[in-house]
Amino acid sequence: MIKQELPLQEGNAAPDFCLPTGGGGEVTLSDQLGSPVIVYFYPKDNTPGCTTEALDFSALAHEFSELGARIIGISPDSVKKHDNFIAKHDLSILLAADVEKSVCETYGVWVEKKMYGKTYMGVERSTFLIDQNGKLARIWPKVKVKGHATEVLEATRTITK
Repeated sequence: MIKQELPLQEGNAAPDFCLPTGGGGEVTLSDQLGSPVIVYFYPKDNTPGCTTEALDFSALAHEFSELGARIIGISPDSVKKHDNFIAKHDLSILLAADVEKSVCETYGVWVEKKMYGKTYMGVERSTFLIDQNGKLARIWPKVKVKGHATEVLEATRTITK
């Protein structure tokens, strides 16, 4: 497997993006400035790890909101798939569709992966904590889902003090 380093580093300005969301909406990162933003990239709706991660962030959404933070989940799935995923699991977080994978590429999470001897391109589960000024405060590459949302919440608390 090719080892790929994330092109972004903590302290860098977070690259802006504008992606479609459910209900015909869209989310633009620069519109969120002034508050912390958690942008997490995940491979696919309705898969076990991705569902657990979305449920964990949803369970803590109120606590993130109390800190003024917004959570945006991004995957290459379509808005329709996101809407179904949100409805099926009663998610309370915003999901954005990067079907062209341009934001995934910009953030360095669209990578070569290998499973069962096959090589393919896919999303490397990663999270970016962006401070109120639009800088990358913390980056988690190759995320392991268990306990991750809580760890991100704690990191968010540290930048909002």
